[in-house]
Amino acid sequence: MKIAIIDYGMGNIHSVSKAIELCGAKPLVTGKKAQLDSCEKVVLPGVGAFDDAMAELEKLGLVSAVKKQVESGKPFLGICLGMQLLFESSQEAKSKAGLGFLKGQVVKFSASLGQKIPHMGWNNLEYISGSCALLKGIKANEQVYFCHSYYPEASDKNIVAATCDYGLEFACAVAKDNIYGVQFHPEKSQSVGLKIIRNFVESC
Repeated sequence: MKIAIIDYGMGNIHSVSKAIELCGAKPLVTGKKAQLDSCEKVVLPGVGAFDDAMAELEKLGLVSAVKKQVESGKPFLGICLGMQLLFESSQEAKSKAGLGFLKGQVVKFSASLGQKIPHMGWNNLEYISGSCALLKGIKANEQVYFCHSYYPEASDKNIVAATCDYGLEFACAVAKDNIYGVQFHPEKSQSVGLKIIRNFVESC
């Protein structure tokens, strides 16, 4: 199976590619629209700022290409900033809207919560949806690795597949039809993260 990893200059490409390879699939790192069509599944990673990410996707002509892949029904996974881009908007953004596949806004952790920002390091998964193929076999209280200052507030709570507690309970995994997103970094989350990526390869 060939899985595209969208390269727009803002992702943790090497680690994601290696993890997919370890899970038995063939990663194709690409920023070319035509190559996305040749892959069975697509991953959108991301590290950095919301506006910059959308600007890069637009510059490379990838916004319409991403929409084409999602609308085709291919399994599509957004990681960290890549997950945030799936939503309509972000408080971080000064000028850019998100891709809008999922209804809701990305918001910043409030300093009033008394937690260090960014949220960086290991934290427990709290709620886990039993019906989400991406999280098959993953249990509550298992730990994954985070590095972020913003999190999504989904308008439709039914798409929330997992939550984490960091001064407040926030959605750290979402799933709707063929679209999946995780706020944490599965490629950096050791055996639990590899299991999630393997689920994407084998079950989604």
